[in-house]
Amino acid sequence: STETSSFVFAPPQTPSVEIKGSEQRFPVHRIYCVGRNYADHVREMGGDPNMSQPVFFTKPADAVVPSQSKIPYPLATSHLHYEVELVVAIGKKRRQDTHGRCQSTYLWLCSWN
Repeated sequence: STETSSFVFAPPQTPSVEIKGSEQRFPVHRIYCVGRNYADHVREMGGDPNMSQPVFFTKPADAVVPSQSKIPYPLATSHLHYEVELVVAIGKKRRQDTHGRCQSTYLWLCSWN
């Protein structure tokens, strides 16, 4: 491991989210996203639900901000868009058993925006 003193400046803390009813936090390492994954969303984005494929993308872990945070954005912004998301929090690497089923890896499902 690299000591903090060897960095030019202190690295940021690991992004994390609170776990309701617990003092523990869930560390965020990667955020995988799926867009245009339901017909109304495809239409909102100007597409045809019968022709459009879902879009897969990632967000940086530090895109996570605490609840009730003020999010800085340019003053000329006329419409700041956000959505509620379904989150699958995975606590360890997934693997398949000999029957092709995934063994237990989920910590929980939750909503997030």
